[in-house]
Amino acid sequence: MADTDLTKDHAEIADGALTGRYFAKFERILAHLDRVAGMMEREGRLARADVAILAGYMRALARTFTALSHKYMFARHRAGGGGSGLTIDRIESGFPVFQEILTMANDAQQAERHLRNMPGGDELREAMIREILGELRVPVKLQYALAQRLYYEALAGGELFWARNDPVAIWLGNVGDGDRRRYMLHWAVYDSQTNLPAIYLMDLEDSGRDALAKDERRWPEVQAHLMAQSVNALKLLTIARGFDEDFADLHPKRLRRFHVGPMYSSAFTRQSGPLSEVLEQARGGAGEDWALAWTVETLASERVKEERTGWFSTVEREIFALDPFSAEGSDSGATRIERALILPQKPFQVLDELDPPGFRALRKFVVSPGGTVVSYR
Repeated sequence: MADTDLTKDHAEIADGALTGRYFAKFERILAHLDRVAGMMEREGRLARADVAILAGYMRALARTFTALSHKYMFARHRAGGGGSGLTIDRIESGFPVFQEILTMANDAQQAERHLRNMPGGDELREAMIREILGELRVPVKLQYALAQRLYYEALAGGELFWARNDPVAIWLGNVGDGDRRRYMLHWAVYDSQTNLPAIYLMDLEDSGRDALAKDERRWPEVQAHLMAQSVNALKLLTIARGFDEDFADLHPKRLRRFHVGPMYSSAFTRQSGPLSEVLEQARGGAGEDWALAWTVETLASERVKEERTGWFSTVEREIFALDPFSAEGSDSGATRIERALILPQKPFQVLDELDPPGFRALRKFVVSPGGTVVSYR
């Protein structure tokens, strides 16, 4: 039976200053991810198109966090008092819980109505100045009202990272001189079980009569299928095989899943083992108290086999390559899994000195105080 005492895993940040520090930390981290992706492109581990897609999702995630920061910055000053704060998963992810993202999506449906019924931003700022100068007090209620307006403006602006970010198809050209088309599909979810963002990229070939993105029958079915299967608990092999079997004229050649997080910070999360000691020893410097995990799962097609589907017809089926020598063995359901840790210079120095066995093979992207990213193994 599931434990209903969420306080063991979830924590509410009600203090405005602490909320500000939490989101400022994520703003810096997400900016560093762009540099990490750029470094992987220079190494040939990511294509330029991959980096552009990932950067788009990172910008959307940053806008989501900005919106949430407006929502909660002055929440305790809400009319009537007792305003609730931001709820984060302090054990498993360090990110806001899934319910926060879901609630934000619901708020977005009513953002325009809220904005019509609220005073304008300039009007609120002028009222704040009058209260400060005329009544010599901090205009906390007006601060809250302005923050809420900024929240709804951010939601109305769109292009945020939602709980579901439906698939997009990018045509890459045809295969050789034939009619078979090549596509890159990308989509993303905020996983409800792990409270973490996951980004999916699929390379596929389309042998159908009509182009996939313009096919009024197949494209909605493909989108619905992929979103239903986009669960971190499912192996890539399960997702790819299911797709391959359900769409006879679509051929998934490569499927990748990018896990952003967990984020670890001694100020906001509870962790055990060597990482806890690393962050505790490195604590003190502003902006130095964090580490972010970055994991890339890849499943690639090794070859194709013909499978009979009737008396006179056959269909192509992909045979996917699995790495039997990986740490997880073939049970990983992937061709390979690459794990990395992104962290500031000071925690890296502590980690290097402690040299815990479980972290030796892990790739480290180290961020200098000036923002430069250097890779270590």
